[in-house]
Amino acid sequence: MTEQVATPVTAAPAVTAAPAGPLAPATIDAGKLANRRVGIRVLIYMVATHAFAGFIMLLFEIGSRKN
Repeated sequence: MTEQVATPVTAAPAVTAAPAGPLAPATIDAGKLANRRVGIRVLIYMVATHAFAGFIMLLFEIGSRKN
């Protein structure tokens, strides 16, 4: 039989990721600041959706006048 020699295995050093920038600001009053951002985003989406719907209705109105 042939004798096998075990080769030592070296572990790679652990690499920890450093944050790229400053940490995110902490929320105030259990998410009050985050809730405000969500509310503003919902308001913007509602206004944009109604503006788009109004534009589509305007196109249908203009299209129906040509007949």
